[in-house]
Amino acid sequence: MATLKYYLLFDHVKIHNANAISSPLTYGFPAISGFLGAIHALNRKIESDDPIYLDGVLIACHECDVQVYRPNNYTDYTFRLTRNPLAKNGDTRSIIEEGRVDLDVSLIVEVKIEGRRALFSKELQQQFVKQIEQKIYQQRIAGGYITEIASIELYSSSSAEDRDILIKALLPAFVLVEAQQELQEITAELQQKDPNATALDALVETAMLHHHPQEKEHWQTTSVKQGRGWLVPIPLGYQAISPLFEAGTVEHARSNQHPTQFVECIYGLGKWVFPLRLQENLSQAFWRYKCSELQSNGADIYIINQD
Repeated sequence: MATLKYYLLFDHVKIHNANAISSPLTYGFPAISGFLGAIHALNRKIESDDPIYLDGVLIACHECDVQVYRPNNYTDYTFRLTRNPLAKNGDTRSIIEEGRVDLDVSLIVEVKIEGRRALFSKELQQQFVKQIEQKIYQQRIAGGYITEIASIELYSSSSAEDRDILIKALLPAFVLVEAQQELQEITAELQQKDPNATALDALVETAMLHHHPQEKEHWQTTSVKQGRGWLVPIPLGYQAISPLFEAGTVEHARSNQHPTQFVECIYGLGKWVFPLRLQENLSQAFWRYKCSELQSNGADIYIINQD
């Protein structure tokens, strides 16, 4: 059976009230799992005679408006939260609000079609795109509502011309990619000063500005990000911290029909890059699920990574 590969472009997807608290340590842009989870859910809804798989996801952000407020320039930002209805006795309901963000993003999704079809005809492509458009509006992305999508189009992954069209369609925006090499370099620099420094120290360092006093009351501001681009700490998935418990054995679990496991967040370093820099290696900007198993206790580690 032949495998056909395409790129599915969701152009200018406007999302209202997405989750801005992406992990216990980061906030602002939603976690990558919010986008990959939405595409995975969409994949399960596809109706087709032949297997169709939605795989990697490229994330490009045109606009990110975090719903925060501060009365003046000398106070901290706070999230703008809604006022929920009071309980019958007049008390405030026990609802914990989360931070919200309005987004304008474009997504490119890898599409793999396996089956007997020698060609994915134009008519079948139109039917597929129409089905995707109907189903994507029926779900959320990163916890937010989809209010508008400029267009959804299918492109060939083997055509250099189509890849150029995709790159231009992302403009103006910034694409989120993994910055593993930069993280290793920053960690090595910190370890030269402190041998006990870890990658977590390097992530914290990317969020810091150092102010050095100079002559005549002047100050110099430095950062490890200087010369390395737009670096941001990001959550990359979840790591197991307990064995895998059988279904129904953990009290107050969300579901008694599936096994349960306790996890903690995995962090990494991301980088926002201009789309034109991806012309030679567009495939390296796609995020995919990756799963590995801990042999010591039978637990799984679920992470999101790039090839």
